[in-house]
Amino acid sequence: MAGILDLINSDLGKQIIGGISNQVGTSESETSSVLTSALPTLVNAMQNNSQTEQGAGGLLGALLGGKHDGGILDNLGGLFGGGGIDTEDGGKILGHVLGGNQADVQNGLSQQTGVSTDKIGMILKMAAPILMSYLAGQAKSSNVQNGTDLGGLLGGLLGGGQSQSQPSSTGGSILTSMLDQDGDGQLGVGDAVAAVTKKGGLGGLLGNLFGKK
Repeated sequence: MAGILDLINSDLGKQIIGGISNQVGTSESETSSVLTSALPTLVNAMQNNSQTEQGAGGLLGALLGGKHDGGILDNLGGLFGGGGIDTEDGGKILGHVLGGNQADVQNGLSQQTGVSTDKIGMILKMAAPILMSYLAGQAKSSNVQNGTDLGGLLGGLLGGGQSQSQPSSTGGSILTSMLDQDGDGQLGVGDAVAAVTKKGGLGGLLGNLFGKK
């Protein structure tokens, strides 16, 4: 399975980066840098949330319930050129995925990329519905039926693909590399636990993301 960062490097990813850059007012390199760190972080948070029955059920319902059917990926040109992405929906998605840690995540991304937090907030609100549509398409093509299937899908997106095993070829994901505490190229529960044992700095920030103290 291709990793989530392979989406950024694809033709579709370039269209996403260009469209978001035009809407937010960031350069394509800035948008790419933010997304390269943010997308694995969001997917990893989803994976962590899906480890509970309630969390898995909620995410499965959102992915398979019809609203996020992958359709927006088929008309990105019209989406960016027309009414735009539903950023209100994007904000709700971020609220579900990150909870009260959204501001901390945005601050961390800002420190690592040099992009202002307000622009990062806009990028994330636009990226979240796109990510959900992408995941919905992956879930349907992989015939995801339950929490176990969902965990496998999310884990595959984090660990699969050349981009994950060779982050330098994509510009890398600072937040992802910080989370990959055991150096196996994959992000899992063990990495989250290891990250939260670090005090202060980015380790402390990411510890907050997983609800650990």
